[in-house]
Amino acid sequence: MKATGIVRRVDDLGRIVIPKEIRRTLRIREGDPLEIYTEKDGGVIFRKYSPMGELQELAAQVCQSINDNTGRIAAVSDRDAVIALSGASKRDLLDKPNSPALEKLMEQRKQYRYVPGTDLIRAVEGCERYHLGAAAPILSRGDLMGCVLLLMGEDRGAITEADQKLAQTVAGFLGKQLES
Repeated sequence: MKATGIVRRVDDLGRIVIPKEIRRTLRIREGDPLEIYTEKDGGVIFRKYSPMGELQELAAQVCQSINDNTGRIAAVSDRDAVIALSGASKRDLLDKPNSPALEKLMEQRKQYRYVPGTDLIRAVEGCERYHLGAAAPILSRGDLMGCVLLLMGEDRGAITEADQKLAQTVAGFLGKQLES
């Protein structure tokens, strides 16, 4: 654990304000769920909670299946980072923060399919090697949980309507899994 040097008082309703700098650094937005842990020595730890984390193993299996059957690079991200991947270097993409362009696309809750000649949308921050071929938001009870991504590397093979429908189907499946 790393000390920040910031001290906050608990108000009469038991609330604490998390400083803006920390919220920005950890990408905590209004309405984000935080999980609370306690330590034996009296410490309290807040962690961003991702319901998608519960599906990480299933998401990895789905990505592997997509890659095995289509040859496409498949990934699943929660609202913050890629949580499952198959067909590309895990070092480049796994646990890396979503790019601002991907976050914007996810917030719009729109399907996406790359059209040659249009601007590329990078999947994650700091990696120029991969961009979105197709993307479908994962929704559960109307809430945005993440996104299914079919990524393209240097080869830039054409993304078909069937690829886009596959991403949409997997996103719907994962959304239903979160509801049960």
